[in-house]
Amino acid sequence: MLATTNANKAREIREIFSAAGVDIELLDRPAEVPEVEETEETLAGNARRKAAALMQATGLPTIAEDTGIEVGALGGAPGVRSARYAGEPADDEANVDRLLAELQARGLVTPAQRHARFVTVAVALWPGGGEQMAEGVVEGWVAPERRGTGGFGYDPVFVPDEGDGRTFGEIEEATPGAKHGLSHRGRAFRALAGSLGAALHR
Repeated sequence: MLATTNANKAREIREIFSAAGVDIELLDRPAEVPEVEETEETLAGNARRKAAALMQATGLPTIAEDTGIEVGALGGAPGVRSARYAGEPADDEANVDRLLAELQARGLVTPAQRHARFVTVAVALWPGGGEQMAEGVVEGWVAPERRGTGGFGYDPVFVPDEGDGRTFGEIEEATPGAKHGLSHRGRAFRALAGSLGAALHR
């Protein structure tokens, strides 16, 4: 069972698992299960909280994740509050607007000054006990304006250091799914897929 209520995240997780060659059916979250409040102080805590709540509601093994963008010049913010950086309800456009405004207000213009990293923590919980957890990290910087219409969230303003100067938004606009090879979510869920595959074949 996938715990996420974000359709874009669910799609990416399925794409990553499929490319990893792990034969696991990922079920959609039941609509009647209420969304879990992300009240923990860490990405791992939120991921575990969401997985546990859905597992208890359905009785099925559950996969959850939490993701944050951490900007050094902002003391690691938005971090664990990335999805709701601009307040409730969660709004991708408003979150990006606030991030760009915060950096502009500080007069930060160079890639070094705007250094950031994306982090995803993915977790799988089993009803009979047991847990697999994996983390994926990608270093980069925040572009001064949105570039590219692909992806979602902070993708249009995040430039990965290992890329070719394009934002994740531009990479996804050109070739949907191409960012998975570099992305935080791709790294976390490839690692999780590997550990799940090994667990299923014991």
